[in-house]
Amino acid sequence: MAPSDRPLLARADSQDSYREANEEDALLTGQAAPASESERSRWQKYREAGLSIYALLATITIIALAIVVNHESKRAHAKLPNNGWGEDGKPTGKRNLIFMVSDGMGPTSLSLTRSFRQYTEVLPKEDVLVLDDHLLGSSRTRSSNSLITDSAAGATAFSCGMKSYNGAISVLPDHTPCGTVLEAAKKAGYLTGLVVTTRLTDATPACFASHVNNRAYEDIIAEQMVGNHPLGQVVDVLIGGGRCHFLPNTTEGSCRQDDTNVVKMAQDKYGYNYIDNREDFDNLQARGGVELPLLALMADTDVPYEIDRVHMDDVYPSEAEMAELALNALEAASKDSAAKGFFLMIEGSRIDHTSHGNDPAAHVREVLAHDKAFATVLDFLNDSETPGVVVGTSDHETGGLAAGRQVGQAYPVYAWYPSVLANASHSASYLSHKWAAYLDSDAGQKASRKQKAKFIRHELFERDFGLYSILEEEVESIIDATIFWPPSWIFADLISQRANVGWSTHGHTAVDVNIYASDPRHAEALIGNHENIEVGKFLADFLEVDVEAITKELVQKGVRTHGSDESEWSWMGPTNSPVSEEGLAQSHEHQDIHAELLNSRSGGRFEAQIREDRILA
Repeated sequence: MAPSDRPLLARADSQDSYREANEEDALLTGQAAPASESERSRWQKYREAGLSIYALLATITIIALAIVVNHESKRAHAKLPNNGWGEDGKPTGKRNLIFMVSDGMGPTSLSLTRSFRQYTEVLPKEDVLVLDDHLLGSSRTRSSNSLITDSAAGATAFSCGMKSYNGAISVLPDHTPCGTVLEAAKKAGYLTGLVVTTRLTDATPACFASHVNNRAYEDIIAEQMVGNHPLGQVVDVLIGGGRCHFLPNTTEGSCRQDDTNVVKMAQDKYGYNYIDNREDFDNLQARGGVELPLLALMADTDVPYEIDRVHMDDVYPSEAEMAELALNALEAASKDSAAKGFFLMIEGSRIDHTSHGNDPAAHVREVLAHDKAFATVLDFLNDSETPGVVVGTSDHETGGLAAGRQVGQAYPVYAWYPSVLANASHSASYLSHKWAAYLDSDAGQKASRKQKAKFIRHELFERDFGLYSILEEEVESIIDATIFWPPSWIFADLISQRANVGWSTHGHTAVDVNIYASDPRHAEALIGNHENIEVGKFLADFLEVDVEAITKELVQKGVRTHGSDESEWSWMGPTNSPVSEEGLAQSHEHQDIHAELLNSRSGGRFEAQIREDRILA
């Protein structure tokens, strides 16, 4: 046999090889080696044949394994959100973009919440939040007129990709409107949606679908959001709170200044499908195919804090549940239609409010709720046949949160205590509403100072906050609270002290905030540190929409923002606000913080909010 004809794994043709093979076979079989040359030759043929078969089988096995590995690799690749993606990191055709805003959430919020979750769920120190696994970069947050932004200017940077003044709702410093990415997306053929846990008329959602000179003009914002502005109806899904701004002032539960029925306007003029309760919400979620456009006003004002909402789950859906309904509705509506896909903004709005109140127990629950919503979006993207990405960031940090604190003059211990936050079953705001309701009750009005102290100690600190070692002067501070330092702030400070959690302010800070994305390959432009307007530009670039064209359209429609009479109102509201822009924004953001005192001293002005929390049930 020629050397080239031998099987790949055959032994060399030599007497030594024959001998070695025979000796090896003898050792293995326990039989004597063949003696004759013919026997050796015959044995060699058998051996070569066996080795040839072995080589053939080995080759077949290798080829089969390669085919299986290649097939499985293709299957795994198909499960990843890569099909339909171009080399530039953007989809080549239909696409979905979800933008998630964690209002007021700074880097320390993640540290605090991560450790809290590890403690409460008995997890190892290596366990992290979903958001931690998708950290991409950071954003600088200054506005056009201050190193510290408010939510209005912050959200305008996202929606328009331009800087503006604190209080501006998609309006530039010269009081001209700037087109938004949502409006441009609608114009380009995308479906659109807004999901929030605060009022739909609050600053962040307002910046994507309305234009007013000051964030306080929520009555105007409500009308614009359903379509009463130069571009008409631009939002297909609206889910959140703020029902009071959509109802006429002749209706119970309204907070409007006029008798305009925005709900009726939305239904009759713009064709909205309207729901306002949990039962209808659940029915929509279960049924699947939601008729669009949808207006779902799930609370009179803001959806309660998550720490309180879980006790009222039959009334208020969570952020994740509202996000899921919106995602499914937009996906179903765009699946077999000419829509290019959809753009959806989801805001964990009340993270910011917990920080304004310096309430760490409520804060960590809000961050966890947002983390769960982020996971819900990731699951959706993984299951969807349409390429998509989720990008998330904060408009600013609130509270100057610190995971560590020095109490008194003694050198601080290097520790903070999540167990203190875990013991709380309600927010400081809830305790304050409950205290205000007690003061308004017959029992409270007749109560002595000692009886009030007993109520505070047992019904508020122990029952709702899980705090038992309360000093007498701490109880007295609640009784003697003023509107300038309300009970909610005192409750929050006392639990913060015991948890060793610090705060530097009840307002915003200039801290850089984190940027997150589902996949860095599809958001490379946001890797690293950026100005907040770069986030807005990324959104428009990913969708390939022309925001500047929307700005030009708004201007070309002859929108009048100034008149000969400076007191004249335009469609964006007056430019000469009754108080300063900063003052309006500040008083508005702190409305809920002061509510419990104002209610007891203003004839029940905030009774609706208290009733919403089921304190007066």
